[in-house]
Amino acid sequence: MAIIQIVEKPTWIQWLDKKLIANEPVLYVSFGTQAEASTEQLREVAIGLEQSNKSFMWVVKPKQLQFIGPGFKERVKGRGLVLAEWVDQMEILKHEIVCGFLSHCGWNSMLESMCAGVAVLAMPLMAEQHLNARIVVEEIGMGLRLWPRGRVARGIVGAEEVAKMVVELMEGEGGKRVRKRVKEVGESAYGAMKEGGSSSTMLDSLIDHVCGARVHSMA
Repeated sequence: MAIIQIVEKPTWIQWLDKKLIANEPVLYVSFGTQAEASTEQLREVAIGLEQSNKSFMWVVKPKQLQFIGPGFKERVKGRGLVLAEWVDQMEILKHEIVCGFLSHCGWNSMLESMCAGVAVLAMPLMAEQHLNARIVVEEIGMGLRLWPRGRVARGIVGAEEVAKMVVELMEGEGGKRVRKRVKEVGESAYGAMKEGGSSSTMLDSLIDHVCGARVHSMA
């Protein structure tokens, strides 16, 4: 007799499911595992998210919890969920109620957002992330950009900018435009990976080339 094991959904997926039932779109916020936002920047993001009055899920490193401001989690309870644990980012991005991704623009995160069809709110922190943000916003057109005060390179993005652009992404015309664009990009990406698609064809060609060269060298 077969035994059926019921696996309970993670608490963060259950929370998103409740938001879906309530029809409250959610902004996913994460700055990755390597990028380090300053204490000041974390506090500005926290204030901006609170002022935006939009639902959000924010994944932080455990050591960062103390820097987002006293009483923050209590003030946004119900509307915002702050997590200091591992989550399946792709599963979150694929959830139907998630409509935006406030991100540091690490390339892996950008690819996951693209494949999930989720628009990006770009806030690069270091290294090549600034170039990635430019590609995502200006070249691909699947995101909006958060700018530091005075547009100073690698400066602090203020709470007022965070709040304004969160609302724009989730409700404004700019948000509608980039959400439409990212859906098109996502469909193209999946099409390229399917059998007969450009990526699939190129991979088959590479495998044939490598295997052929190996056989030739062994002959």
